[in-house]
Formats: sequence, C-alpha cells, structure tokens
Amino acid sequence: MSENSMPYSSEPNAADASASDLSASDSSAAKSTAAQTGMDVPHFAVPRKASAAYGLLGLPLAFVALPVYVHLPNIYAQQYAVPLAALGGVLLFSRSIDALVDPWLGRWGDRLYRHSWRAVWWAAVLLAIAVALGFAALFFPPAAALSSGGLLVWVAAALTLSHLAYSGLGILHQAWAARQGGGGLAQSRWVAWREGFALMGVLLASALPALWGWGLTTALLVVLLVLGLWTWQRTALRAPALPQLQSHEEANGSLWQPWKHAEFRRLLAVFMLNGLASAVPATLVLFFVQDRLQAPKAMEPLFLGIYFATGALSFPLWLKVIDRIGLLRTWATGMVLSVLAFMGVSVLGQGDSNGFLVVCALSGIALGADLTVPGALLNQLIDRCGERGRSD
Repeated sequence: MSENSMPYSSEPNAADASASDLSASDSSAAKSTAAQTGMDVPHFAVPRKASAAYGLLGLPLAFVALPVYVHLPNIYAQQYAVPLAALGGVLLFSRSIDALVDPWLGRWGDRLYRHSWRAVWWAAVLLAIAVALGFAALFFPPAAALSSGGLLVWVAAALTLSHLAYSGLGILHQAWAARQGGGGLAQSRWVAWREGFALMGVLLASALPALWGWGLTTALLVVLLVLGLWTWQRTALRAPALPQLQSHEEANGSLWQPWKHAEFRRLLAVFMLNGLASAVPATLVLFFVQDRLQAPKAMEPLFLGIYFATGALSFPLWLKVIDRIGLLRTWATGMVLSVLAFMGVSVLGQGDSNGFLVVCALSGIALGADLTVPGALLNQLIDRCGERGRSD
C-alpha cells in the first residue's frame, strides 16, 4: 500500500521535514490544549494526497463566493435594469442575515460532529443541494414573469439561500480540518490546499460564464460538488480517530465564549477590516474595467484570470514564507504587497489595460497570503486559548 493511501503517519517524510521546525508557540499551544482539555493534540505529517482530496470541495464552494459579487451586480444592472443602489441593499441584507446566523450554524456543526461523521456527511449533502439550487436561481431568474420589485425579492431570497448554504457547508468543511490539530504548519497545509482549490474555483467561475455561458457553468458546479463531497468523505474515513469533543454540558457553553479572549477580539477586528478591503474592489472591478479603463469586454476574463491564477500559483511560495517567518509576519507581508499594488490603480485611465494587468498580477500574489494565513492563524489561536475540543 502506498504512503498516500495509508492513514496519516506520525512520522514525517522527506517532503514534510520542515514540520519538525514548528515554532515554540505551536508546541506550547499544543501542550496547553492537552492540559486544559484533557486531550492530546495530534501531530502528524499531512500527506499531499490527503490534503488535496480534502481541499477539493473548496473549488465548487468558491463558485458562490467572490464570483457572485463580481458578476451579479453587473448582470442584474445591465440585463434586468435593476438599480445598483437596490442591488447593494439586497447584498447588504443577505450578508447581514448570514452574519447573524453564522454562530448558530457553527453550534449546529459542533453538535453534528459530536453525534457522528455520518450526520455531518448527510448535512453536507443537503447543504450542497441548496448551494446548487440557490446558484441556479440567481443566474436564471424568471424575469419575464416578475415585476422589478418581484425580481428584487427573488434575488434576495436566492442570494440568502446561497449564502446560508455556502456558510453551513463551509463551516462543516473547515471544522473538519480544524479538528485535526497538528500546529500552525500542519494547519496551513490543510488550509493551503483548500484555499488553493478555492482560488481555482474562483478563476473558473470568473472566466467560464463568458466562455461557456451560465448553463454549463452551473452544470460544472453540480459535478464538482459531487466530486468534492466524495473525496472529502474518503479522506475523513481514512483519517486517524480523534478524541471526542467534551461533554454535552461543556460543549454547549455560551456563544460569547470566544469573545472572552482578547486575542480573538483583536484577530476578528483584523478579519473584518481585511474583508471590507477585499470586498469593495471585488464588487467594483468590472465597472472599473468598463467605465474607467474602457477596455474591450473580451479582456474582462483576462483581468480576473491573471488575478486569481497568480494567487493560486503563489501558494507554494507563501507556505515557504510561513515556515521561515511565521503566520503573522507572512500575513502582514501580504497586506503590504496588496496596498502597494493597488496604489497603482489611482494613476490608470482610459486604455491602460496593460498597467491594470500588472496590478492584477501583483495583487493576486498578495491574495495568496490572504487566503493561506487567516484560517491557519485562527486554528492556532484555538489551540493557544485551550478551546480545541470544546467547540472548533
């Protein structure tokens, strides 16, 4: 039997030799977790095949993430004459509901994991079906049968369904990796493969509608959801058994438990500011290309493709940087690069397509750090605060 088909080994292989160089903070966090929760945090080499199989589900999930913000306002404004202000209100409404429900989705996910993997699996299947239905409803509205007000209600309902199903499935998927423990570098490997596939998904969902149309893009989403669920299940069934979460009484602590930790509050503030900084240009990029650069429509997939492709290709680089300088400094480096890259946008005007391609490439490299580090940093914080095993 090959190494990649075996349960994760506790012995590092040559490809993962750097795992032995984890920082002292990772080791102390693991010891603290073991002392506080009565559990041993597993430390094992993560085979590439296993982390890739787990991460594949990130590809179809990405279809409902950034591409919705990039394409949806443009489509509904141009094809259905929906005012941008009204679309902005719908987007804000949908995301606000998602933000309010997310903690309860996390609590629900904890209960599913305490029950059994089978419960998690069937919940993931149902949520994947909801993701596909919401996505199809968004891009194939019965516009001819609806008034302008009815169309707004339709898009609000479809968008909320898509967001809630995406969040629920994403939480279950991310929680599985978080429960594997293993320290900052091991977590960054799970996260890097998941976010690497997510970048590929964003790239496909950004470019394929212009090449294939929304019908084939939606069909591909369904196929990839099925494939991603299957490979995740195979990975989960082969993973080493983990200690169960703590007792029902301890696990059902207050939803405000994370807020008791100052480190969590500081990290959440950075998450929010960073998310806002990413969301604004993502929503406006196509309008900038059309109205400021006045570039040909055929170039729109190229701008998006360069941005996401360089982000995906930069993942191995950022993993090496993480290994050398740690998660926090790596994230800060990526932020600085992103700021410097976007400063160039202020001097671009009509016909400066080549200049914008350079901006897209540099900011795409910065995106690689932005998607690799935060999830791994949060998982490391869970260990350091002694919360793993209580609720992940």
